[in-house]
Amino acid sequence: MILIALIVLGYATVGFLQSRGPALPEVREVEASITGDASVLMIVDVMRAQLEGFGGWLPNDLPLTPGWMQDNLPNFQLGVLQVVRHTTRVLRDNLSRQRTSDAVHKQADLAYSAYANDPLKWAFPSAEGAFGRGNGALLQFRGDLGGLANFYPRADNLIQLLEPYISELGAVTSVLLDAQDSDKVSWMRIDDNFYYAKGVGYAALGMMLAVRQDFDKILTDKNATEITDLILQSLRESQFEPWLVTNGSKNGVLANHSNNLKVYLDDARQKMKSLVSILDQG
Repeated sequence: MILIALIVLGYATVGFLQSRGPALPEVREVEASITGDASVLMIVDVMRAQLEGFGGWLPNDLPLTPGWMQDNLPNFQLGVLQVVRHTTRVLRDNLSRQRTSDAVHKQADLAYSAYANDPLKWAFPSAEGAFGRGNGALLQFRGDLGGLANFYPRADNLIQLLEPYISELGAVTSVLLDAQDSDKVSWMRIDDNFYYAKGVGYAALGMMLAVRQDFDKILTDKNATEITDLILQSLRESQFEPWLVTNGSKNGVLANHSNNLKVYLDDARQKMKSLVSILDQG
């Protein structure tokens, strides 16, 4: 009985330590920073936060391990990965090329391919190994910036970056809205959807912080710094952490955390759409 109690206590302790989410993303300060540094390093940093936290990458943990028995942080990590995939694709196809006829930078392409690996695989290759190679490729890309690699902070490229964020935020807010209907979403999926959406908001916050720095000139020229800061405010507000995700009614005692998160993410989405309209003007 003592052995069983120790095993249960060990599982509970490891599970608690693994359930803690990462700190909010921040733009890394580097010496002799050049345009593109903030965005490239932010992709690396938001993925490192998932890979190097206690327990590492959880969605591919083996059955009966503490990580396998959780669902909140694994879903959060999958939401982060989705935004990273969108961002790396735009980096490869748009941000790093002046024209569509330009050659794709090898390291940007390797990073995109690495992040595209199955996040549930634990071997051949493991998700951790693949995503680590993606980070390494991006760091090599960053080393080439100003020489063999380019980063073009134009309005049209920022639009290309924002559009998949808008689409992804729209998708998760629709799912959060469906949580109000038990016929559409079972109570067992409510917290899964909540944490996936929160992961999307987390990664979008990181990337918009990088946008605020790398695209500062175009945002200033377009009088779009204020709306960008409002987007950041909404995304920060989305990173609240309830003790327990509840789905209370408007008149109930319990909070409706899905709806609360939806409000912040949808506000960020609407403001991103306004930012796209501003950027699209001549």
